[in-house]
Amino acid sequence: NTRRKIFRDKRLRQALAYGFDFEWSNENLFHGQYARTHSFFSNSELAAIELPSPEELKLLSPYKGRIPNEVFTKVYQAPRGGGPRQIRKNLRVAGKLLETAGWMVKDGRRVNATTGEVLEFEVLLVSPLFERIVLPFAKNLEKLGIKVSVRTVDPSQYRRRIQTFDFDVIVGGWGQSLSPGNEQRNFWGSDAADLEGGRNTIGIKDPVIDAIIEKVISAPSRKDLITAVKSLDRLLQWGHWVIPHWHAKYDRVAYWTKFGRPKITPTQGNQFTTWWVDAKRNNALKGKLASANE
Repeated sequence: NTRRKIFRDKRLRQALAYGFDFEWSNENLFHGQYARTHSFFSNSELAAIELPSPEELKLLSPYKGRIPNEVFTKVYQAPRGGGPRQIRKNLRVAGKLLETAGWMVKDGRRVNATTGEVLEFEVLLVSPLFERIVLPFAKNLEKLGIKVSVRTVDPSQYRRRIQTFDFDVIVGGWGQSLSPGNEQRNFWGSDAADLEGGRNTIGIKDPVIDAIIEKVISAPSRKDLITAVKSLDRLLQWGHWVIPHWHAKYDRVAYWTKFGRPKITPTQGNQFTTWWVDAKRNNALKGKLASANE
C-alpha cells in the first residue's frame, strides 16, 4: 500500500521481494505444483517476457527519464530462491538496496538513518491458510532487521479495511482478460487510487502508466493492443509494486467420462460450453454406476 510512506520508495519495495523464497515454498508447501509469476499477464501473448519490440520502444521512448531504465534493456525476473544458501545471497542484495534507500541496521533493527523510524509493517490476511506462506517470509525479513507482524481478521473486517485502504500489505491479485481495456484504469489508474472500495489497492499514481493505459483502451488493432499491454506490463514489473507470487500452468478438472470434447484445445482453460454429452459414453457410464450401486 503505497499510501503508507515507507512503501513509496521503489528500492524498499524491491528489497522486500528478495525475502520471499518461492522455490522453497513450492517444494515444501505446494508439492511443486506452481510456476513463478513474472508478468501481470502471465500465460498469455500479452506478457512481457522478452526484450521490448521496436513497436514497444517507439511507444515508450517519449517517456525516457520518467520510467525505469530497465524497461528498455532488461527482461524482468522475480528473485529466485531455493533454500538457505540462496536466500542468504538474496538477503545480501536486499540489505544493500535498503541501505541505498537510507535504512540502516542499529541494535539489530532496521531504522531510517535520517528519522530513526523503525522499519516494520503488518501483513493483513483474511484466512489462516496463508499464514504458512507469510510466516517464513516474515522470518526471512527478520534477518534483515525488519519486523513483520501477521494478522488474520474476519471477512467483514478485512473487507472494510481493504475498501478504506487501511492496511500495509495484503495478498491479492487481478484477474486479466485476453483483451484488456477500461478495467486497467481501475487497477492502476491515478483516478482510482483515492476511490474508496476501488481496485487500485496499491495506490499507484503515475502519469506515464495512465498514458499507457489509454493506449491500451484506444488500440485500433490486436497488434497495437498487444504492444500497449506489454508496455504497461513492463512499467508495472519494473515499478516493483508487488512481490510476485505464482500460478498454475494447467487446469484441475474432475468430470464424468460421458462428455465429448473438441479435439482443438482452447487458448485459455477449459471451455465447458463446448462440451456435450456423448450418448455412447453416457450409456456405458450408466452401466458402471449401476454395478457400483449394487
